[in-house]
Amino acid sequence: MINLISLCQNAEKIGISGHIRPDGDCVGSTMGLWQFLSRRFPEKKVEVRLERPSELYDFVPGVSKIVENEDDVVYDVYFVVDSVPERTGMAEKYYNAAKIKVNIDHHITNEGAGDMCYIDAGASSASELVYDLIKEADPEGEYMDESLAKTLYLGIIQDCGVFGYSNTSSKTMRIAADLISYGFDFPKLIDETFYEKTFLQNKVLGEALQKSVLCLSGQFIYSILTREDIDRLGAGEHDFEGIVNQLRYTKGVKAAAFLHEIPEGGYKVSLRSGGAVDVAKAAQAFGGGGHVRAAGCTLKGTPGQIVERLTAQISEQL
Repeated sequence: MINLISLCQNAEKIGISGHIRPDGDCVGSTMGLWQFLSRRFPEKKVEVRLERPSELYDFVPGVSKIVENEDDVVYDVYFVVDSVPERTGMAEKYYNAAKIKVNIDHHITNEGAGDMCYIDAGASSASELVYDLIKEADPEGEYMDESLAKTLYLGIIQDCGVFGYSNTSSKTMRIAADLISYGFDFPKLIDETFYEKTFLQNKVLGEALQKSVLCLSGQFIYSILTREDIDRLGAGEHDFEGIVNQLRYTKGVKAAAFLHEIPEGGYKVSLRSGGAVDVAKAAQAFGGGGHVRAAGCTLKGTPGQIVERLTAQISEQL
């Protein structure tokens, strides 16, 4: 396991990044690591370079301090969390230029990168791994408090479906029990960040469900929203959370895909499985990655061409 103290004690500048289009676990893990290192080393420059997360996560300490502008700073230590460096967008150049490169991730398709790695595909989330590192570095809990515990708990629940997905382990539950002991209102956090949707998000979900298509003898379901659909609805990148999971809950379905057209061209593809299909394998075939039951990729082509390629991958496994 990586020792955060020995790794960072001689560094003056420390950088942290996660993947593009950051989700709850990306926010929880990067900001949790930032909170700990900023408290443990107040004399050092600790920065997070990340795309602006959804406003849903504005309450997380440190989000308002995320560095979005580009400059020529060279970090002594640079962490890529919940991702491979290639999926960090503009932040990849800072990782490449850093003196020490560190990769922390839980995706099964990540083979590890940089000088030091903490990769555990059996973990519920990257936030769980950051918790491990913090506990190792701070066994007495001197720097753990309610806000840091809440940040890590946020990341964990987002990636394990509030302990409903198969990546939830007994260890995950023990960590969650420790975190809620710090006294934050965890039922409210779950409601506001996992279940609660805006009216627009409900409309987008309704559109996606209405346009869904069932195929492969009812075992595969997919839905596609084009740029025309998205513009008509007035939706943004943060309005698609949870759609692929809702599709997967269709009775008889073994795998689900939700595709939405992205501004830079092509379609972002989110894949989910009940376990009979390894969607990470399917995503990896197209340059993506993820977990056995949850994965994603980005594909170019017409919706028909993309669906044909995806269906072939799913059909091969079924």
